[in-house]
Amino acid sequence: MMALMLRRRVLLLAALVAGGCVRAQAGPPHEAGHFRDPDLVELTSLDPGIKLDVRYATDRNFVGRPVYSEARAFLQRPAAEALLRAHRALRAKGYGALVFDGYRPWSVTKLFWDLTPPAKREFVADPRKGSKHNRGCAVDMSLYDLATGREVQMASAYDEMSPRAYPGYPGGTPDERARRDHLRAAMEQEGFTVEPNEWWHFNYRDWRHYPILDVPFSQIAQRP
Repeated sequence: MMALMLRRRVLLLAALVAGGCVRAQAGPPHEAGHFRDPDLVELTSLDPGIKLDVRYATDRNFVGRPVYSEARAFLQRPAAEALLRAHRALRAKGYGALVFDGYRPWSVTKLFWDLTPPAKREFVADPRKGSKHNRGCAVDMSLYDLATGREVQMASAYDEMSPRAYPGYPGGTPDERARRDHLRAAMEQEGFTVEPNEWWHFNYRDWRHYPILDVPFSQIAQRP
């Protein structure tokens, strides 16, 4: 039902924009100050054991259609290297990192905001402020079982807009909560903090030092 409602909102928004009824924000918000030069790293280049399930490059997401043209994931170099360390630490418990999303162009954040009902906007970033994903310092992720290669079960699905998504949600099975907590502990050990209402969303501590970006994946220059 939610997917159907969002598809209808997509069509309605497109019609309003085409008709000049919606005044779209022209681009990312301007920020004063000095920022580090972006250095976005493709996560799979660091370790082939980091798996991707970039659902925003498919129709298996809350929008119901692809919003990325490529199934790729990037983070600023310090955040990427911290994620790599967490991934390697999780091996001791039999898990690997499964990444859903990393750096997200600002225009996609704007699309998500426009298509999300106001009552559910606690789960999406306000484009007037930009997001930590836009800075390349946030990652959406879960775990996969090293023995089977399969995604593990958590207390909620990824991008589920309900209280089950909260990192402190007391429901679900003991195993689901334990896996969620293993993931959180490994990420916090490397300088990430979990988003208050999304167990899968982790923000790197240096996010304030990077600018909001709206660069397509295809234009990200790869460095060794």
